[in-house]
Amino acid sequence: MEETINLKELFQTLKKRLWLIALITIIAAIISAVISFFVITPIYESKTQILVNQTKSDQQLYTGNEVQTNVQLINTYNVIIKSPAILDKVKSELNLDRSVEDLNSQITVSSATDSQVVEITVQDSSPHVAAQIANKTAEVFKTQVSKIMKVDNVSVLSKAEVKDDVSPVKPQPLLNIAIAIVVGLMVGVGLAFLLEYLDNTIKTEQDIETILELPVIGAITNIKEVPKATNLAARAPLNTRAQQRGETYGS
Repeated sequence: MEETINLKELFQTLKKRLWLIALITIIAAIISAVISFFVITPIYESKTQILVNQTKSDQQLYTGNEVQTNVQLINTYNVIIKSPAILDKVKSELNLDRSVEDLNSQITVSSATDSQVVEITVQDSSPHVAAQIANKTAEVFKTQVSKIMKVDNVSVLSKAEVKDDVSPVKPQPLLNIAIAIVVGLMVGVGLAFLLEYLDNTIKTEQDIETILELPVIGAITNIKEVPKATNLAARAPLNTRAQQRGETYGS
């Protein structure tokens, strides 16, 4: 027997299990909100920029080859910035209570294509600590790169600052709640169809016709039980009449 998909039956299934879908969606949204606002630690971000350039006098001009060389050096500098040689000094000078590996995971180094500007981004639970790490990393790198690479071509363009209205970059509660609502809807709809698929009970005459492929010629309806008070009220006149007949016959 081939089964066909009936859109009306699909909508009826969703309507019948609408309470379940709504319940799962609301629970998912509440859990996401609680986790986002009260469980996850807010993370703040600070950035500083450094410029990779050759030291030149005012009268000298940069050639295309020198600029290209500086751009190629940036890939090497990106690795050096996050190396233990730099981060060890950052950790010791700031007296940070974390390992170099943890400090490395907090720092992101990036640069635009064909750009001589390197951006150091630091994320931390404290905006002030994030700014201190970003500035100290740029400062230590500028000092140490001249010893490591035997060149002096790094300068700090902008330092990280903590603004008065600083806000965390993560978590994003509204985004998390929206994702939870979508996931809750998907789970609810999927569970509703699964329960409907597993439910093999016969509830209506149409179910019998569909399963047995036979017409229904009769149906037995449910008869509600008559309340006891009604039964006693109905019997009262009969008992009275019987007593009256007994008195008549006795007389």
